[in-house]
Amino acid sequence: MLNHSFSINEKGHLTLSGVDTVELATEYGTPLYVLDENDIRNNCRQFKDAFQKYYEGNAKVYYASKAFSCLEMYRIANDEGICADVVSGGELYTALAAGFPAERIGFHGNNKTPDELAFAIDSKVGNIIVDNITELELLNEIAKEKGVCQKILLRIKPGIDCHTHDYIKTGQIDCKFGFALENGEAFEAVASACKLSNVELIGIHCHIGSQIFETQPFADAADIMIAFAKNIEQSLNKTLSEINFGGGYGIKYLETDKPVPKDESIRILCEEVKIACTKYGFSLPNISIEPGRSIVGDANLTLYKIGNVKTIKDIRTYVSVDGGMSDNPRYALYQAEYEAVVANKAKEERDFVCTIAGKCCESGDLIQEHAKIQTPEAGDTLAVLATGAYNYSMASNYNRIPRPAAVMVRDGNARVIIKRETYEDLINKDV
Repeated sequence: MLNHSFSINEKGHLTLSGVDTVELATEYGTPLYVLDENDIRNNCRQFKDAFQKYYEGNAKVYYASKAFSCLEMYRIANDEGICADVVSGGELYTALAAGFPAERIGFHGNNKTPDELAFAIDSKVGNIIVDNITELELLNEIAKEKGVCQKILLRIKPGIDCHTHDYIKTGQIDCKFGFALENGEAFEAVASACKLSNVELIGIHCHIGSQIFETQPFADAADIMIAFAKNIEQSLNKTLSEINFGGGYGIKYLETDKPVPKDESIRILCEEVKIACTKYGFSLPNISIEPGRSIVGDANLTLYKIGNVKTIKDIRTYVSVDGGMSDNPRYALYQAEYEAVVANKAKEERDFVCTIAGKCCESGDLIQEHAKIQTPEAGDTLAVLATGAYNYSMASNYNRIPRPAAVMVRDGNARVIIKRETYEDLINKDV
């Protein structure tokens, strides 16, 4: 299995954190998102503990809300003492509604609206990560009207092209996010921010991409960002106190995936920051990261009911389920890879090759091609593993399909954290 939280019980059923997934499907219906609370909390602690060990605790972990955002997730993040990264007014509203402390929230986004910026300021968020000159000037104007000085970081593109899918690369110059170093716009943005009276530039931020299995890109980012901070100090007499290195730590979607352990990733980052600071003569800054997928992605799954098995001779076999791109659009978007298990036949060999198809009226509504599962039958429960990140958060009502429920499991118990949408929910905003 992909994660130690997965197991097989005496009935031959797949379990997660001691809970029978077939029984979950029966009790709560399908499709159903299932998340392991112990694993989520353990992931938070691994990042925090690593920073305590390798950077004397002078670092923060921001949970990247876009991976999975709901009231309960913010409550858990708050319990674990980490910060939250939000990218919209909706995520900010949800975090605040869950009682998450505003001062531990960072607000991201490449095109924040005036209303969102005003909401962030009024809420007294800890910092706003500014993406472009237009936003910088707008934020300064709004802060001036409100009589405050807002702490900010500037998002920098460090020019690193990591090995991941093109749609989730964010560190190179041709990207919609942030200010580029290569053409001088990042330095110009810093110089502009230093002249404004209602924003306080406290640091810089970068994010090189997602689902990265290498350590060298993060080491390179550390060197580049420290060098840039030293240049700012020397040229503008401005010392930055914080550098945020973003997220992007990969998780295990397939048995062949080899993600770097969290402790090792943080050790290397901290070492490289210290090396770069010595190299450039820069005082050790406070540092931060923004893991999302690597906190909620792996020890979680989505349960479906198999509806039919359709074999097209000499072509392929389609195994259709009662969900699809409406609850997991990642395969349709960028051919994301997953492992799947027939949960009620988990002891049997996975030697049946098929295409797992969704129920939406689209030929591209697939969850996986060339998937190996146990021999399926109509009525079986299918578990698609490692779906905790970017599934619920990207779900839609395409074809007027209600979004699934989500349950949290822990030590043999389960509880609903997001209710299943109803047909009535689909029309409650119609007029």
